[in-house]
Amino acid sequence: MTDDREPIDGSPGPAIEPDTEIVEADGEAAAVIGRLAELDDEVAEARASSLRSGLADYELDEEDLELLEASEEGVDGITYYPALPVLAIVGRPNVGKSALVNRIIGRREAVVEDTPGVTRDRVSYKSEWLGRRFTVVDTGGWEPDARGINASVAAQAEVAVDLADAVLFVVDINVGATATDEHVVRMLRASKRPVILVANKADDAIRDPQAAELWSLGLGEPWPVSAVHGRGVADLLDHVMTVLPEVSSVAKEEVGGPRRVALLGRPNVGKSSLLNKAAGEERVVVDELAGTTRDPVDELVEIGGKLWRFVDTAGIRRRVHLQHGADFYASLRTSAALEKAEVAVVLLDVSQPVSEQDVRIIDLVLESGRALVLAYNKWDLLDTAGAENQDRRRYLEREIEQDLAHVSWAPRVNISARTGRHLEKLVPALEVALDSWDTRIPTGKFNALLAELTAEHPHPVRGGKQPRILFGTQASTRPPTFVLFTTGFLDPGYRRFITRRLREVYGFEGTPIVVNMRVREKRRR
Repeated sequence: MTDDREPIDGSPGPAIEPDTEIVEADGEAAAVIGRLAELDDEVAEARASSLRSGLADYELDEEDLELLEASEEGVDGITYYPALPVLAIVGRPNVGKSALVNRIIGRREAVVEDTPGVTRDRVSYKSEWLGRRFTVVDTGGWEPDARGINASVAAQAEVAVDLADAVLFVVDINVGATATDEHVVRMLRASKRPVILVANKADDAIRDPQAAELWSLGLGEPWPVSAVHGRGVADLLDHVMTVLPEVSSVAKEEVGGPRRVALLGRPNVGKSSLLNKAAGEERVVVDELAGTTRDPVDELVEIGGKLWRFVDTAGIRRRVHLQHGADFYASLRTSAALEKAEVAVVLLDVSQPVSEQDVRIIDLVLESGRALVLAYNKWDLLDTAGAENQDRRRYLEREIEQDLAHVSWAPRVNISARTGRHLEKLVPALEVALDSWDTRIPTGKFNALLAELTAEHPHPVRGGKQPRILFGTQASTRPPTFVLFTTGFLDPGYRRFITRRLREVYGFEGTPIVVNMRVREKRRR
């Protein structure tokens, strides 16, 4: 069936070739900025409303309708909901944790096999019960004094508990309490989190009396359930709702208070020195030996007349599978600190070449969606006279252009953590990044921008069809996330073009931008 509705781009301009990056002159971007500035807000919103109503001809799901309803509220369309409470599910390998996760979230997403240790990482899912939404965290099996991959799984489970509001401790009712379970109980008690004891694999009422033996663990009443068959899970969730808080007390979206800054970087790059200099005293051990810091240290620090909450994190080592013991645990702690942060300051040692580790750490920030500031540390070494230092400066600029081109939008600060030089420049960089992270573009203006760019550069034809953008809206901030309703998939190069144009017009300095698509078909008449 042909689609006779006018696309958002209006009259077509020159189409670009597939997989081709669009690079415009500054003048073209400036012209777009000028036209958008002259566009009346009411006219822009009226046009966007017309495009939005046109989506009634397309197959939309409930999430689409919720998103469109929010976009109708204009600048106030985004609602900042409190952080969802977090429920962690832990226990020995092969007790049925992933099966229980699938039962709670109502769909088969967690990998389930009759083999111990299939789940190795912490995986989060959104769920709802009795009208309340919450996050479920699935973890690998916990083994005390574990080695190798088991040590990795154990550390993942401990971090999950640290970041949870309540914990489901799962035990196999047919096996009963083991020595390993006793170790798990000690870890859980040390966490000070509410713990609910789940006796899984109680497939029928005959097995229920076996749950009484689990009172010996000292965690209160055991709840017999069958994750596979669903038996007893509803009663368990009813009880969970009485334990979980309405708003998470540990998740990252804390309301108010000092902005939270994670200090990241490879070992011995100067993170602890930076925190000490900012705090004006020795808060953290500083040593030439790389990896002195093991756990993140939260500190309230005043810089530029403002209070910040800095987290000094253990240096990320080269690769996870090469890490052992404390180093692996430190790496996970770093990830946990990043989850709680709003903006990350990644320190780079200018006296050393930009490494794969540096790029990996920056990519970790991008994946987390946090705002980003790049701090080039030990800059005082390059300011001293000498041909060697001048050569290093030239090589550094070349490395930045080649290896860090994908984060050219991040504010750059040249500092010396040891001497405190230019430390005050961190504040405006942090403020710019956080402002961009919080930026909201009105729906009318965003659709006007889409009309401009698709008129100048229509999407290339794919398989005889040309994907069109029907409507766009900003779904959320932190980071800015945009959703495009389209008639087909947009090429990665075209999505990068949209992202680049957003930066040209609205700045977004210091924040990643997410552009998602929702390909929708016309309703059958």
